[in-house]
Amino acid sequence: MARRLRFNGTDSKNGGCPAIHEDLDSGEVIVQGRPLTEPEDLSRLQHFGLGDVAVAVPRELLVNHGPKEMERVPKLIGLADFGRLFETFEHSAWHLETRRGYASDREDDGYAEFLETGVAPMDLDSDWCQNIRRQTAAGKYVGRVRVVDNPPAEGQLFLLSYARVNAATGEDVRNLWREDAESAHLPEEDFWVFDSRLVAILRFDDAEVFRDVEITTEPAEVLRYCQVRDAAVHASVPYDQFAAQLHTKG
Repeated sequence: MARRLRFNGTDSKNGGCPAIHEDLDSGEVIVQGRPLTEPEDLSRLQHFGLGDVAVAVPRELLVNHGPKEMERVPKLIGLADFGRLFETFEHSAWHLETRRGYASDREDDGYAEFLETGVAPMDLDSDWCQNIRRQTAAGKYVGRVRVVDNPPAEGQLFLLSYARVNAATGEDVRNLWREDAESAHLPEEDFWVFDSRLVAILRFDDAEVFRDVEITTEPAEVLRYCQVRDAAVHASVPYDQFAAQLHTKG
């Protein structure tokens, strides 16, 4: 079974080596670099065993993108603190959505209406919509990219219809196919980036029930998520264009 690898970062100026990845299951760190091949150099390495491979990387790669703790301890915040982030951010808030659906959507009255009519209701009076309208009216950027399976899951179709509501609040709403997300090396994570300095990672159980929020302000981690954001926006298209694709692809 293939490893679940997460790209942690690179100091390369042209997108090549060196780079660091992390195995999300084992915690092992995978370092890409220039192989050490000179026999004299290899003979000087201690504890170098048969089948081992040595690579040379700049010191700053490990400092900038290597793990800083032996065991990562997540910093969790409550729902009230998470909600306040949407009221206090200064200039931008951006979301990547990768799941096939969300339990919270299925509990909404509008979901039942969508199942009956195929169209999510246009409700702009909710607390969420009113706040986002205030933020975007103040000149702040709010955006999201949603990943969609082929064929789309029921929950994804609901969100594609609900994107009309998001857009009406001033959000920049975009979509892309799962296969294109994989080609762009996007992680299977749901997260918000606030002001390119704080990341809130949303965690769910297997039933798509929202569990908790982990936050990080560690610069190398935030940079990695910002790079994911840029790649996702580049690979995606506005939701209305994507909806038109959906009819031709299906």
